[in-house]
Amino acid sequence: MKSLVLLLCLAQLWGCQSAPHGTGQGFKEVACDDPEVERAALVAVNYLNQHLLHGFRHLLNRIDKVKVWFRRPLGVVYELELDTLETTCHVLDPTPLANCSVRQLTEHAVEGDCDFHVLEQDGQFTVLYSQCHSNPDSAEDVRKVCPTCGLLTPFNDTNVVHTVKAALDAFNAQNNGTYFKLVEISRAQNVPLPVSTLVEFVVAATDCTAQEVTDPAKCNLLAEKQYGFCKANLVHKLGGEEVSVACKVFQKQPQPASVNTAGPAPAVDQAAPAVDQAAPAVDQAAPAGPQADSPASLVVGPMVVAVPPGPPAHRTHHDLRHAFSPVASVESASGEVVGPPKVVQPGSTGAASPVVPLCPGRVRHFKI
Repeated sequence: MKSLVLLLCLAQLWGCQSAPHGTGQGFKEVACDDPEVERAALVAVNYLNQHLLHGFRHLLNRIDKVKVWFRRPLGVVYELELDTLETTCHVLDPTPLANCSVRQLTEHAVEGDCDFHVLEQDGQFTVLYSQCHSNPDSAEDVRKVCPTCGLLTPFNDTNVVHTVKAALDAFNAQNNGTYFKLVEISRAQNVPLPVSTLVEFVVAATDCTAQEVTDPAKCNLLAEKQYGFCKANLVHKLGGEEVSVACKVFQKQPQPASVNTAGPAPAVDQAAPAVDQAAPAVDQAAPAGPQADSPASLVVGPMVVAVPPGPPAHRTHHDLRHAFSPVASVESASGEVVGPPKVVQPGSTGAASPVVPLCPGRVRHFKI
């Protein structure tokens, strides 16, 4: 009888360890810097960049947390929490992500926080779920690094709107070809010394000629969209102001039938203050127009579609909460997992050895 009781106790103990409360399969905790975890994280960030509608692409900075769920009948699902950093490459820029630079702290960096569920099956990765938001570094932290650096400024700030208009007018005035319209203000900073405004914005080619346009409202975007990315600086001087602008025009984009043929909705707030109509003095070093940069050799992507609703009018950057429009699978990360999870605790076999923290992982660039 004692042997039978002992056998039953051992069976119950084994059951508690392997499948408590009816667990079939569960998840295990692994190191955030595990190579397979990093592969899944890079797939997730790639997915993020492919579905960005506005603003700048992001690079992986750190893997904060990870759980690996066993999926029935095959495969595993990586449940990831990731930190990303904004780069200097706009979403329409065809430059390979590996060649994009991270926006530095002195430029008022922006950090993204993302949750992803990534399925790995037969060596193939598929994103099942995604959710992201982003925030700029604090003004106090920027000032600690660089007291005279510019801070991110709302897109509807009077100086910003005026600088964008002056820069676009200057660009079109120097351009003997196509007339370009404003599509999106992507970034803006007011700089204290010298007093100036820095802007980055997106333009698109229209069916009008720059030298002959009389009513810009009657100019329509081309059927094959052609976008350009511009950087401009307007310096405020005692005798007036001086604007310099440089634009890089990308290759034309064939427009599939499923995409909004009207193009991306302009990101300029309609309630923005009116700008001074006086023509600013133009820096003669500004480029002569789209011909100054040869078109990229790759087709620009991703396609820009409907704009997610809800960004606040006073925004200072394109929050991933509004700029990221994922098209995820209807399958949830744990939908194929049986019962409650089973946690595999690290370091349980060696009581004497210290438990090495598995997460968060290493910081690849810098921490905000």
